[in-house]
Amino acid sequence: MMDRKADAKAWLERIRALPQSEPVRVMNVCGGHERSISMAGLRGALPDNIELIPGPGCPVCVCPEEDVHAAIQLALRKDVILVAFGDMLRVPANVPKNEPRSLEQARAAGGEVRPIASPREAVKIAEANPTREIVFFAAGFETTTAPVAGLIAEGLPSNLSILLSGRLTWPAVAMLLDSEKAGFDALIAPGHVATIMGPEEWRFVPEEHGIPSAVAGFEPDSLLAALYSVLRQRLEGRAFLDNCYAGVAKPGGNPTAQLLLKETLDVVDANWRGIGIIPGSGFALKPELAHSDAVRRFDLDIDAARKRAGEMPPGCDCARVVLGKIYPNQCVLYGKACTPRNPIGPCMVSDEGACRIWWSSGIRQTAADEHAPARY
Repeated sequence: MMDRKADAKAWLERIRALPQSEPVRVMNVCGGHERSISMAGLRGALPDNIELIPGPGCPVCVCPEEDVHAAIQLALRKDVILVAFGDMLRVPANVPKNEPRSLEQARAAGGEVRPIASPREAVKIAEANPTREIVFFAAGFETTTAPVAGLIAEGLPSNLSILLSGRLTWPAVAMLLDSEKAGFDALIAPGHVATIMGPEEWRFVPEEHGIPSAVAGFEPDSLLAALYSVLRQRLEGRAFLDNCYAGVAKPGGNPTAQLLLKETLDVVDANWRGIGIIPGSGFALKPELAHSDAVRRFDLDIDAARKRAGEMPPGCDCARVVLGKIYPNQCVLYGKACTPRNPIGPCMVSDEGACRIWWSSGIRQTAADEHAPARY
């Protein structure tokens, strides 16, 4: 531990010694990165001209509102046990005030909803309740979806189906880079996704867009090493992908996980809450696995009216936070109407949501309040 602290300090000193005078905006794509950055106080330790921007790295935050609504309706209207990762239970849907707006409220209204910590728990619950239908509401990025694919490949119990809301990480970054001025000058890519899919997946950022990039782990020393790399790249006028998590994220990634994903799931265009459809950014069960797809098994109809409702709640700026357009405390609801105790938007729910992370790190006021920083 002391070595890692010493390494982090050394990398920080190297960063401070760089002749970097112009402002540099560095986006991190991962909620785990944002949590490490915030909890370690890295923003306050860096030179003022270096901005670390939280990006689209929270699967709970971008899970389509219509999927959350479908899960709530399954829990309330069908004789099922609905299981989901704990964060998903508090994600709000846009419904009238007299209706349950989250799975947590659906449970209070009589639905059988259980939080789980791993996909394997869904199988255990199905095996322990053979006469009940079990629905696993599985939201997540590649690192979470790969174990779900593994369960499907093994063969699910006949009474277990999947309500899948899986997303790929890189297409959201590609969308940001393709649609308009990027809004960031360098990128720190998520080490856990690179471990599954391979670091090479992020080469398009420097090769197609000329933006310095580095893959990082989740300790401050790895993050600071990646930050130093992209700053050096920028100063030297070159852009490449530097793997600063090489001990874990190996070239080619995890072939077994990739094969499981390929065998059980298709890559499809997918909706991101508050953002819209991003091409090739979602996972869907293959047609031959229709019997394991909760949407098909229960003939769920996510109609056009529900999709129009599938935005962020009124006044909530989570979409712009996710896209790195604003900092969490630049949302007018932050710390006022929206707190972890009463989350208005999904970014205040999850431990990977930037708003929740900033709140947990001690930022309790909006940037508009006197003396409250827009960043820290």
